[in-house]
Amino acid sequence: MLQENKIVNLTLAAKRIDGIIIQPKEIFSFWGLVGRATRKKGYIDGMQLSRGEVKTGVGGGICQLANLLYWMVLHTPMTVVERHHHSFDPFPDEGRVLPFGSGASVFYNYVDFRFKNTTEYAFQIRVWVTDRHLKGASNEEITNSYHIEERAHQFYKKDGKTFRQNEIWRWTVDKRTGDYVHEELLIKNNSEVKYELIDRQLASDLQKRPGG
Repeated sequence: MLQENKIVNLTLAAKRIDGIIIQPKEIFSFWGLVGRATRKKGYIDGMQLSRGEVKTGVGGGICQLANLLYWMVLHTPMTVVERHHHSFDPFPDEGRVLPFGSGASVFYNYVDFRFKNTTEYAFQIRVWVTDRHLKGASNEEITNSYHIEERAHQFYKKDGKTFRQNEIWRWTVDKRTGDYVHEELLIKNNSEVKYELIDRQLASDLQKRPGG
């Protein structure tokens, strides 16, 4: 039920963003475009992640749209101005498309996702919902290609709790020549795990830790 409700909420939110053109020096704000999710606007109950807990609330699920937008921006030369991430990992990786910790948490109206077009070109953002997926694209042709890579991933235990950490790196390639340009560390994640791990998975990662 909540999964079906999420599709309804994502469809409404995506329509507020689909086709938006971001001019040079302009700042995109997720909540500035989507606005507050209310029943009057057609939003319904969905799953929300808040303060270390999984809850149900109006508009739940639209954080997946912020996740997609953040992932899209990472593949452009635009600059992230504001991005937050969840302090916990609520679900195992089954069905996970993007690397752990590569999303963007949003909560109206004080936890926003914003980025700035720091290029000399205008970017148009397209987002849409199919019967099974949320998809997105940008129509601006850029000279570089950007590749995202997860490194140093592991689970570990501390004070009786299980945590997960990794690093998200981005490396840049000149599309005209194929030459490597540079790489950079974007994110270092360290979050409490809220689900049961398979014992052999945790043991394997613990053996990789220094001194393990």
